[in-house]
Formats: sequence, structure tokens, C-alpha cells
Amino acid sequence: MTLYVVGIGDGHGTLTADGRDALERCGTVTGYGRYIDLIAGDHPDKEYIRSGMRQERQRCMESLMLAEDRDTALICSGDAEVYAMASLVLEMAPGHPSVQVRIIPGVSAAYSGGALLGSPLTCDHALISLSDLLTPWEKIEKRLRCAAEADMAIVLYNPCSKGRPEHLKNAVDILSEHLPPETVCGYAKNIGRPDESYEVMTLDRLRDIPADMSTTVFIGCSATKEIGGMMVTLRGYE
Repeated sequence: MTLYVVGIGDGHGTLTADGRDALERCGTVTGYGRYIDLIAGDHPDKEYIRSGMRQERQRCMESLMLAEDRDTALICSGDAEVYAMASLVLEMAPGHPSVQVRIIPGVSAAYSGGALLGSPLTCDHALISLSDLLTPWEKIEKRLRCAAEADMAIVLYNPCSKGRPEHLKNAVDILSEHLPPETVCGYAKNIGRPDESYEVMTLDRLRDIPADMSTTVFIGCSATKEIGGMMVTLRGYE
């Protein structure tokens, strides 16, 4: 049997054809409850097994055990590899030799959010999570500085939460050591949902945006311009 680790994008418009096929193929779907809510209405005939935040190992183990008997889909928001469950499933899979694991890519918030803002990620870019639950903050700080010094566009995931409300402010302070205040930036929030919002702004305004875990933040590089209200990183074709 097969365990499909499916990136569902935003759960609506950015669910890929391969992701939809994998969900149709499986009678059982596991995942974080909020992500299941995004797709359950479009796939009402499935058995859904929900789990909560910080239950990742339990979720992957249960999914592998279910897949020993029947094809199962474990869903992740965005892409299955980007801050998601693909690596943990593959780490645990050798303990379930009868299960074949297939990773189904999805559209990560960096790219669906970037499309809302324009085209901020045309050239080299870095994806950095501000969550320090699994990564020490000192390492996050180093990654921010290195990406800024390398003149790369930067995407910040998990910018704020109730337990760490100052992380985005701290990150902007670090980036401001290397980037001018007029650097073109933006954010996208609740991508693909009825309350979706996004805005292009400068770095000096970014520090105080109303960010949460559903917000993806974009910091431009020296090639990023605001054109017609859009955030555009020029490739240099001229």
C-alpha cells in the first residue's frame, strides 16, 4: 500500500492535479485539523483522521500504520517538503517496509503569496522560518544576516505567534542592519481564503504589520522595485 504525502497548497485554487488525484485515490486522509477543514468540503466521502499542533510524530506514525492496510493520504499545507511532513515520514518509513511513500508537491506560500504581490522571487531567494521551536534563534539570526548580505530576496515563514509576538520585529531590525529602509517588501495573509489580504510596502513599515502564523512576509533585494503597485524583482533582461 502507499502513503501519499500531499502538499495541498492553499487547499483550494492551488491544489495541483496530482494532489487531487492522490486524494481521490485514498479512502483515508490524515492531517492537522485546520488543513482538513480546507479540503473536506470538496472531498466529503473520505475518512478523516485529525490531529493537533505539535503532534507531528504521532501523525506520521499513525499515517504509516494506516498505509500498511490501505492507501492513505497525509496532507500538508503548501508544499509537502517545505516546513512540512515529507522528511519526517521518510525518516520513519524504514520501520514500515510494506509501505511505499510518495511525496506529492504543492504550491508553497512563498509562490502563491508572491503571485499575489507580483513577482518578488524572480531571481535567487531564501526561505527562512522565524519559528525557533526546532531551530535556535541564534541560527535564524545568522541566516537572516547571510541572506541579506548576499543580496537575495527573502521569504519569512511563521513570522509571529502568541508565544513569540516580537520575532518579526526582531527580524526586521536585523535585516535593517544590511538593507536600506526603502527596500521594497510585502506580505500576504490567509492566502486563498475569503479573508485573504496582501500589501506592498517598504522595509521601514514592515516591522509593525499585523502578522500571525497565516502571514508570509517578503523582503526584496536590490533588484526589487515597486511597479504599478506590484512587488517585482527584475531579472535583468535589458
